[in-house]
Amino acid sequence: MSGLAFFAILESNVMTPEFAMGAVWIGWFISWWTAAAWSDRSVKGPAAYREIPYRIVVLIGLILLFGFYRRSDSAELMLWHTGPAVGWTLVALAVVAFLFMWWARIVLGRLWSASVRVKEHHRVVDTGPYAMVRHPIYTGIIVAGFATAALRGTALAFLGAAIMTVSWYIKARMEERFLREQLGAAEYDAYARRVPMLAPFRLKR
Repeated sequence: MSGLAFFAILESNVMTPEFAMGAVWIGWFISWWTAAAWSDRSVKGPAAYREIPYRIVVLIGLILLFGFYRRSDSAELMLWHTGPAVGWTLVALAVVAFLFMWWARIVLGRLWSASVRVKEHHRVVDTGPYAMVRHPIYTGIIVAGFATAALRGTALAFLGAAIMTVSWYIKARMEERFLREQLGAAEYDAYARRVPMLAPFRLKR
């Protein structure tokens, strides 16, 4: 049986890549927030109003990425239709991205927080995925977002993924400013000089 025939049978008899992608996101979301109880008590955070901008931006991105609006081909600007082989490859890429996020979550342990917070006994974590990028959780969700946009193949989905990327960048910069204040600029700046922010490489100047 050829690879394309396998993908065709999988798509027709079990599920489509679009359905699988949605199931992957839902599975990640449920497991991620179920594990939220595995976290130390927060001792300090920035003013709540400072987190409103990135939350609004990520909500707009989610709406566009997943098509939570009245759809029409003319409004969505369809760029392409993905075949089963490409579709399942994109689902696999999203799964890898979510596993990367979970690796980061496990390494971070009880220091994880959904909001910008400092926990008891907080420190700079620089092992595992944190030795590759300073914000591996955001890196993973950005990759999953663009894999989803590529699967949907619409301009609005790509716009949503791009807007979500902006929101994670805003939050990452806020976290870094706060951690510098709380943990000491010298320690965090030394880490930032060694490890890139979101992509595992630095652009040459």
